[in-house]
Amino acid sequence: MSTVQAGKQAGTKSARRVFWEYLEAILTALVLALIIRAYVVQAFKIPSGSMKPTLVVGDHLLVNKFLYGTVIPFTHKRVLVIRPPERGDVIVFKFPKDPSRDFIKRVIGVPGDIVFERDKVVYINGKRTNDSFTQHVEPGDMPASSGDPRDNFGPVRVPQGEFFVMGDNRDRSYDSRYWGFVPYDDIQGKAFIIYWSWDGDWHHAPLFKRMGELVKSVRLD
Repeated sequence: MSTVQAGKQAGTKSARRVFWEYLEAILTALVLALIIRAYVVQAFKIPSGSMKPTLVVGDHLLVNKFLYGTVIPFTHKRVLVIRPPERGDVIVFKFPKDPSRDFIKRVIGVPGDIVFERDKVVYINGKRTNDSFTQHVEPGDMPASSGDPRDNFGPVRVPQGEFFVMGDNRDRSYDSRYWGFVPYDDIQGKAFIIYWSWDGDWHHAPLFKRMGELVKSVRLD
């Protein structure tokens, strides 16, 4: 074999080795990204104003997916649960009426709680809740129509394994008042930080003051 032929073969082997090394690195990165997204943290974009003033359209969040436990694939069993969802947590979950859609709301009632609302005031187990973090009226809002549960509903008891959720923008939120409870199995995780925010309505510019802001749980009592 000539020196030229040997050099060509060596170059071909070297190119193949580089190709497989790159492919291996890319596949490893993809697998790690999928694992992180499935079990550690996931990005979520606020699509509506139902959580104003806490969260606004254009906020991009990171969601803690391991706090409430890791779901074993192809089962509904959670392991390594640090704690279950608590009243006041802001959670991301699969909409029970359409699991292809993700919703974000605040936990108001946990299993066993009795929840009701009278004249826009929410009560848990007979005690009036703190609503200093909520927004009740927007310009142009109309009074609730007869039979509309927006301002008055319940009482209802939260079943075991399920949660009652509401948006902080109480008059503009499609939540448990209308469609019922959120099963624990449908909860994706707890929102914990705004990493990016974009004002697409007025200034069409980044909202730098919101970036890095923590999405805090609140006390409801």
